[in-house]
Amino acid sequence: MTVRTDAPTSPNAPLNETEIAPDARRDPKRLQSSGEVRILILDDDVAIGDIIRRALSKNDFTVDVVSAASQMEAQLQAKPYHLIILDYVIPGLASEQVLGWVQKHQAEASIIVVTGYPSIDSALNCLRARTYDYLTKPFEIPKLVEVVTRCLESKGLLRMSEDALREALGAVIRERRKAQSLTLAELAKRTDVSLGYLSQIELGKNSASIETLYRISLGLGIKLADLFQTVQQRC
Repeated sequence: MTVRTDAPTSPNAPLNETEIAPDARRDPKRLQSSGEVRILILDDDVAIGDIIRRALSKNDFTVDVVSAASQMEAQLQAKPYHLIILDYVIPGLASEQVLGWVQKHQAEASIIVVTGYPSIDSALNCLRARTYDYLTKPFEIPKLVEVVTRCLESKGLLRMSEDALREALGAVIRERRKAQSLTLAELAKRTDVSLGYLSQIELGKNSASIETLYRISLGLGIKLADLFQTVQQRC
């Protein structure tokens, strides 16, 4: 868990909706969900809950929001969630009580805590509860989306889209070729892959079969596994 307690802390400061600009979010073409992704937001501030919901819904996640303290435990019991975004300070409820509910009813869910009142004690409580991250209000919506995306990736709920994988493979092949001062024509000759097809692969405009990728790997003097490993490290 990453703990941040040095940000400005104004719990009532609104989140600016302009911060949900598309160019600030991770490219939606890069990742796709492997199934339904269910997220629950528990925050007594209705406006903040709605902003977060709309930001995450743009990624086709199923997002529920509960702002009434009296309804929170019931919602935690209603259905399983993959991720809980929890306001640490909810009027009328003890923070430890809510964390206890989450651990009892949503044992498999990851937890991201947001708070306008950061402290060492709250950070330690969240650490003991094995929360995934701890963010202070006000925070930038793109930052929260980034943390959510990382969390869901770590749970295996998001994977690279076919377009993103194709583009990443092409970029790695092009970089490896240029590092060896090889022209496209020279690599095409080494691999017995047509120049036009090889060019389309490097540009990410055409998918290559495993056999073709194997030929390209041999032509570059690397293992096929190394090619995919490099892609994975960069993404």
